[in-house]
Amino acid sequence: MKITILNEENQNALKETLAKRSTNSFGDIEKKVADIINNVRENGDQALFEYSKQFDHFELNESNIRVTEEEIDAAMKEMDPNFIRILKDAAKNIIDFHEKQKRISWMETKEDGSILGQKFTPIEIVGAYVPGGKAAYPSSVLMNILPAKVAGVERIVMMTPPGKDGKVNTGTLVAAKIAGVDEIYRVGGAQAIAALAYGTKTIPKAYKICGPGNIFVALAKKAVYGQVSIDSIAGPSEILVLADETANPRFVAADLLSQAEHDEMASAILITTSETLAKEVSDWVVTFTNQLERKEIIQKSLDNFGYIFVAKDMEQAIAAANDIASEHLEILTQNPYEVMTKIKNAGAIFLGDYSSEPLGDYYAGPNHILPTNGTAKFFSPLNVDDFMKKSSIISYSKTALEKSYKDIVYFAQKEGLSAHANSIAVRFENN
Repeated sequence: MKITILNEENQNALKETLAKRSTNSFGDIEKKVADIINNVRENGDQALFEYSKQFDHFELNESNIRVTEEEIDAAMKEMDPNFIRILKDAAKNIIDFHEKQKRISWMETKEDGSILGQKFTPIEIVGAYVPGGKAAYPSSVLMNILPAKVAGVERIVMMTPPGKDGKVNTGTLVAAKIAGVDEIYRVGGAQAIAALAYGTKTIPKAYKICGPGNIFVALAKKAVYGQVSIDSIAGPSEILVLADETANPRFVAADLLSQAEHDEMASAILITTSETLAKEVSDWVVTFTNQLERKEIIQKSLDNFGYIFVAKDMEQAIAAANDIASEHLEILTQNPYEVMTKIKNAGAIFLGDYSSEPLGDYYAGPNHILPTNGTAKFFSPLNVDDFMKKSSIISYSKTALEKSYKDIVYFAQKEGLSAHANSIAVRFENN
């Protein structure tokens, strides 16, 4: 990895380079996605059957579109029992963490008889997209489904593409069983998102869609947003490590590569105050890359989006980290907790030598579905609130309204809305 002195010019160039990975850079694919969505909207299941034959090379029909309980049971029997145990342990950690995010409805009554409050209601139907094939990640199934379950969502519908033989990834089915998915359909791609957004004869219309996918899936979610809620438009994975001279260069290098192996668009960035550490990390990156199975993907990721910056001091390093707003931020410094207090923008923050990023990916409990492409400046990780709706509660007695009705009437008149004013005034015509 190339070592560069951190300055404003290099920092801005980095952000411009990373921005090229956003969904706004794929206008040519957007037209194809729009055509798929319109076809599914107009032709429903028939369009899904045609796209399955075209893209998945499988003859999908009404009788086999839904994954059966027998298939799920077979997957449970096929899966390594030790892996099932680990998935269940991870699920427990995820549930325990997200349970702490739950909020309850509340109401406040004042002496004048007015009542104000907020009612929390789970979304009724949620659609979860799960990639298939080589990109099938059971961990993402748990991370998408379990917050919805904790929130109290009544019906969770999962979409995932089949292989040429029509089978769904075993790990995906096992994780779905553990997480408590209600229905699974073997449909993938932009067409799956369209089916969830508008509904078909077979697939129910969802009120919210969550889950990662390729660029077609991401652009489809972007296109249907407004017709249905979505979690986010996921971008390529990214990690930023903040480190000083006390950091272990082997740990830093290993952690950078843990994200670079995702795909060629992933980004791995080190910002350090130590030139010596920068050189040692660069050397270890070469050593590890040559040993790892996905070294070709890693190397392309590092060539395109891998950076090592040397900052003049930790304050400059922190400022740059806040400006970049990375999905994953590791702090490997002498006092990581002190540095953490100065971090404003990050999807997930990992503190200390033994809090490597994959701990969050799989096991610790916080959600690994995080804001990318700098959106950590205004978005949060997937959480229980994402699957809840909030309704305001307003109840005034005559006594309570009488104290304020003239002001409300005046307010409405100043906005030129006489019917608004009359709606209040009519209640006090005899005053």
